[in-house]
Parts: sequence; C-alpha cells; structure tokens
Amino acid sequence: MHKPSYKRLHEKGILKKKAESSLSLLRDCRICPRNCGVDRLSGETGVCRTGRYAKVASFGPHFGEEAPLVGKHGSGTIFFSACNLFCTFCQNYDISHLDHGEEVDAKGLAGMMLALSRKGCHNINLVSPSHVVPQILEALAIATEEGLNIPLVYNTGGYDSVDTLRLLDGIVDIYMPDFKFWDNDMARRYLKASDYRPIAMEAIKEMHSQVGDLVLDRNGIAIRGLIVRHLVMPSGVAGTKEIMEFLANVISRDTYVNIMDQYRPYYKAMNDDLIGRRITRDEFLDAVLTATRSGLRRLDSIQT
Repeated sequence: MHKPSYKRLHEKGILKKKAESSLSLLRDCRICPRNCGVDRLSGETGVCRTGRYAKVASFGPHFGEEAPLVGKHGSGTIFFSACNLFCTFCQNYDISHLDHGEEVDAKGLAGMMLALSRKGCHNINLVSPSHVVPQILEALAIATEEGLNIPLVYNTGGYDSVDTLRLLDGIVDIYMPDFKFWDNDMARRYLKASDYRPIAMEAIKEMHSQVGDLVLDRNGIAIRGLIVRHLVMPSGVAGTKEIMEFLANVISRDTYVNIMDQYRPYYKAMNDDLIGRRITRDEFLDAVLTATRSGLRRLDSIQT
C-alpha cells in the first residue's frame, strides 16, 4: 500500500513542527500572493476574509472529479470558504465570494479528514486551500496522529505563493492547480489578478518539481503527481494555446491535463460581452486539438 508523503514526515516528527511554525506566518500574512500583511491570529482579515480559523462550506465524497481521483468510493472533498481570486464567472460564488460556511478549529477540520477516510474516499481533496495552508497543516498533524493514511490533494486556482508551496514539500501528494488565463489583461478583468500568469507559471513549476508527473496505482487511482485543469472559455479569452504549450514545453509532455468543457456564464459573467455565453462544441474540440498538437499526451478521460 502506498504511504502518503505526510506520513513519512509524521514518523520523523517533522510534520507537527512544520504545523506549529506555519501558524506564526498568519501574524503578518503573506500566505498567498496578495501579501495582505494583516494579523490573522488576532482576527484581522485581508483579501480572503478569513482570520485565525478556516471556514468550511461543505465536505463529503465527490464523484464529479477527475477519474483517477474518484475511483469507486469518491474523492474526499473539503470545500473551504472564501478565495484569493475573484473569478467573475465562479459557479461556487456563494462559497468563494459570499463566504458561506462555518469556522472550524484544527480538531474539527481533522475530524472531517478522518470521517472522509472512514467512508472509503481515495484521498483528501482540499478545495481552495491557498489562504488556509497553516490551518490545514495544524489539522493534518492531528489527523495523521489519529491514523489518516490516504493521499492529500491540493486543489487550487493556481494563484499560490512559491514560498508557501515549499512549506508543503513532502506533505502534499497530488497538486491540482487550475491554469485559468494566459493574458494578464484578461486575468485583471476576470480574476482581479493582473499578475496571475507569472504567479501560476512559477507555482506549477514548483508543484511539478515536488511531485512529478501523475502516478497511478494498479487500480488506476492517483497516488502522487500533478494534474492541471484548464477551463475552456468563450471567445478564446483563456489563452488555451499558450497554456498548453507552456505545460508541454516547460513542465512535461506527460502532464495530466483536464481540459474542461463545463463553462457556464455564472455570477457576474451573464452580461459580459466576451464570456456571457456557453462555449460551443467547436471551441472545446479546438482546445483539445490544441493540447494534442502541443505534444501533451495525457488528457483526462471524462472529456466529451
């Protein structure tokens, strides 16, 4: 049986020390690229609207994720409230923008992880974790002490600090970032993050350097590696061609990529002149062809 990365650090006594030291970073918070500098330990909040404790909107087995994560028993998702991006088209805007959810302490979050494991989930899938890394580590140390033994998935929008990712080296088994936009003007318009592309590029490089290409067990379940998601957008605003070429030429041609076709004009996107419609089938098929022409060899099997 594959041993998750964090178990090895736990056995060496390193995981608990990392968790404890990471909490101090909340005092002058620069956990994510927003670099707010607020004292979250005292209850101050910055862009993510999250203080000392993480907020969780929901948790449970999820069967709509990538095939290697879902298997027979589902991916054990924990949806964190708030986000460090402001996607105008977010389908979960009630969670990411309106902050629906409840604060949980470390023991409560650890309990969620253990409950998902007991349900038979193949992994713990941390959704929108970029702003709550210290809180996750604090909970993970407790859950590991109590027997947690399944891979940890870091499921992110791609707007992550390299320094924070380095805290997770040897802890996260599977990184699953989005690469949303290539053009900085589009990122400014739709994410309120004009530096999204360079941040995402460096973050994905760091993720791949830690875990490599995706590795599956004999049952086709992911145990370690990188999965990159890319949502096809109307009117070509996402810059799919450039993103696929970056993944193929800079990261690896064996990067496991999910080119997603489920874009809908949610939230503030409905009246936007560029993205206020669904994508066409031709737009999606062109994105897939673009990926294969770039040299990428591993596209997620759930695509239609």
